[in-house]
Amino acid sequence: MATTQIPTTQTDVIGGNLRISLPANLRVKGGETQSESPRAAVQSKKIWIDLENSPHVPFFKPIIEELERRGHTVMLTARDCFQVCDLADLFQMKYRRVGRHYGKHMLAKLAGLGMRVSQMMPLAMREKPDLSLSHGSRSQFVTSNLLGIRTLTIFDYEHSRWVGIFKPTWVMAPEIIPETAVANIGISKDRLMRYPGIKEDVYAPSFTPDPSLRQRLGFQNSDLVVTLRPPATEAHYHVPESDQLLHAAFELFATHPQAKVVLVPRTPKQAAELRAQWPDMFARKQVIVPEHVVDGLDLIWASDLVISGGGTMNREAAALGVPVYSIFRGKIGAVDHYLADKGRLVLLQSPEDVRNRLKLVRRNRNGRPESGQHNTLHAVVDNIVSALESQ
Repeated sequence: MATTQIPTTQTDVIGGNLRISLPANLRVKGGETQSESPRAAVQSKKIWIDLENSPHVPFFKPIIEELERRGHTVMLTARDCFQVCDLADLFQMKYRRVGRHYGKHMLAKLAGLGMRVSQMMPLAMREKPDLSLSHGSRSQFVTSNLLGIRTLTIFDYEHSRWVGIFKPTWVMAPEIIPETAVANIGISKDRLMRYPGIKEDVYAPSFTPDPSLRQRLGFQNSDLVVTLRPPATEAHYHVPESDQLLHAAFELFATHPQAKVVLVPRTPKQAAELRAQWPDMFARKQVIVPEHVVDGLDLIWASDLVISGGGTMNREAAALGVPVYSIFRGKIGAVDHYLADKGRLVLLQSPEDVRNRLKLVRRNRNGRPESGQHNTLHAVVDNIVSALESQ
């Protein structure tokens, strides 16, 4: 189908932030940019998005919908690990399954990276995307660099490792993260894009709770429900101190039988190991593992508190206003420091902290989730479109 070419958006960079001058056919209403005719507004471009980890699924779903609303085409790939494909199926997203997880050791990770790149190459060469977009997909990043495809990498944890000599065309990060945190990437300031709030504000404001989830999980309204996400033991940033805090949390639950724990393991192996360590708690169903994948926001909202050894579930709980405790003991990022300073996240640093600071109390779940930043989604998509239209 033919497309109509119109003048593109003009962008300037001021202090690392994008200032966007809107074309004439766009109007502003209620603080959000809207197009009078989104499918005729721009020449359609193809964006390749790769879902490499489970948090990428809810993050990119509204972004994909908004990009398509504006007339662009999205090519979606997903790595078969960490419930990525299960979540994508739950959200009814159309994707191509490419690769899997190949192990936690460095040699296995490097071999897996090479294997997934080799699987992506024919697809990318055939589809010829105008832009590669991810939240830190290393395999997509390397593939795109080898094929000369422009890349936009979004990140919200400044201590992540980047891939050797390859550099992104653009990076996008929350305004909370200081510019000095991206200095190790070796990218100029005019290639740094910003967005307000945190990445969870892209999708949390549109969340509508499922009131039936607690019942479907077998809980009574009077139960004190704890969602527990163990540390990412196979990640490069994992440190043993996080496992010690997880152990302390299980010890605490063992002395509080009224607490019902929903364990959200990262892998079946991790679930089996914890079941072997705490057989009595599993046997009496004080700790359960959901039989089917569930929406993370629904599970968080159904809980009285959340304990997590990662980043996304902590930030999702903070975005919804649910009490949340972090047992992550790697390098703390600027976003988590910000949430802790605001009193929206408690950083547990020792087993003593787990015993003394973790409050097993019921919360009032009759209210509504906190709304968060409503302009985050549009700011993120505006940046993506600016990259697409840039020469």
